[in-house]
Amino acid sequence: MKLPSDVATLAAETVSALRTAGLTIATAESCTGGLIAGALTAVSGSSEVVYGGFVTYADEAKIGMIGVPFGLLRQHGAVSKPVAIAMAEGALGTAGTHLAVAVTGIAGPDGGTTEKPVGLVHLALATEDGTKHLKRQFVGDRDSIRHQTVVEALKLVLKAASA
Repeated sequence: MKLPSDVATLAAETVSALRTAGLTIATAESCTGGLIAGALTAVSGSSEVVYGGFVTYADEAKIGMIGVPFGLLRQHGAVSKPVAIAMAEGALGTAGTHLAVAVTGIAGPDGGTTEKPVGLVHLALATEDGTKHLKRQFVGDRDSIRHQTVVEALKLVLKAASA
């Protein structure tokens, strides 16, 4: 499958930076459904740095696969800063990698509310040194929002791997 050129370029740069830094990565994905892991593993040689990905679309998967506490989901909802952070930290701990990136959001066209509109995405990157969080409000249709989320996640990982 051919990736969009911007995603392919970013994925290649990210894999190269991870390889150069001697780092491994896992993904925890909700709204992107595995697209970040798919972009990374489209790069030849990515098996040196990519552990794998957790597609935790349902709340039960977030709980069962990567240990997101039920209380966080109940209190804040799946699309929230605390859950994105818990997803990244859970993936990091479960996979035992150097980095883990997580995304949770509302890709639409349904599911948005006034408080959490379509296009709202929380991203988190966990490392042994701590966890970073980004909140983004993307615009566009479902495919566009998912595309923008993958790009933002890869940029987050690339920045961390290049530091």
